[in-house]
Amino acid sequence: MEKRELGKTGLKVSAVGFGASPLGHVFGDVPLSVAIAAVRRALDLGINFFDTSPYYGGTVSETVLGQCFKAIGVPRDQIIVSTKCGRYREGFDFSAERVTRSIDESLARLGLDYVDILHCHDIEFVTLDQIVNETIPALQKIKEQGKARFIGITGLPLSIYTYVLDRVPPGSIDVILSYCHFGINDSTLVDLIPYLKSKGVGVISASPLAMGLLTDGGPPAWHPASDELKSACKLAAEHCRKKGKQITKIAMQYSLLNKDISTVLVGMNSPTQVEENVAAALELSSSGIDKVLLNELENILGPVKNQTWPSGIQQS
Repeated sequence: MEKRELGKTGLKVSAVGFGASPLGHVFGDVPLSVAIAAVRRALDLGINFFDTSPYYGGTVSETVLGQCFKAIGVPRDQIIVSTKCGRYREGFDFSAERVTRSIDESLARLGLDYVDILHCHDIEFVTLDQIVNETIPALQKIKEQGKARFIGITGLPLSIYTYVLDRVPPGSIDVILSYCHFGINDSTLVDLIPYLKSKGVGVISASPLAMGLLTDGGPPAWHPASDELKSACKLAAEHCRKKGKQITKIAMQYSLLNKDISTVLVGMNSPTQVEENVAAALELSSSGIDKVLLNELENILGPVKNQTWPSGIQQS
């Protein structure tokens, strides 16, 4: 598994990252034995980056991931772990008091002394000035205490990153985690990469399957995409099926093409899913992407290219 430098952190993360939200039973029940087997398989195949949040499954994801690490007995220096703060089952709270308490709760659930990255989770749902003036300074103190090595911010609208990074002291944010903006249907994250590089910020991308849009089964009923975007993605999936191909595989491979994106987080809940994602990455490294199929899919998705959906509050 290819490892990539994450910004200026010095961390070398696997190109495919293990998204642990499914371990919180977000998409259905996952027995602990299966979760442990999935994490063990990921480690065996060279995945070293694991991402979770207290929001996923209302703390269950963090707890289960911690149980997996303990059961496997994985040496701490062989894993890179990120969690988040500010978004919880009961709502959003980015106050200094809450995020300071949050990291201690997360470490207890994970069974760790520190996390490698602590993200502010989905910051577009609060006034961004609070993130700048209250949350990031609180996270700096957490960093100084050794409970988190690096600090990140996450959210859907790309405009949140420039807003915050332009207003915090240089070097106070180490990474960003963007989702649904580097896939076959939406590659707008690319336009932001030169800016992020100029700020010395590492880039993590998540949801290469666009939260289910680029799958055979299609997105969940609650998916916020327009009917037009859902229909186009359904056509793309059907086109792949007719050609005996899997849209999930080529979507995964596309998301790995840009080396400026250090790691691509994919939700995984079984050894089989882990193996499929790693196999797609290894095939990409050895023989490249199916350019003919990619071109056909880009033509199908052309009318909805880079279409996104609203998320968060209207920032003044």
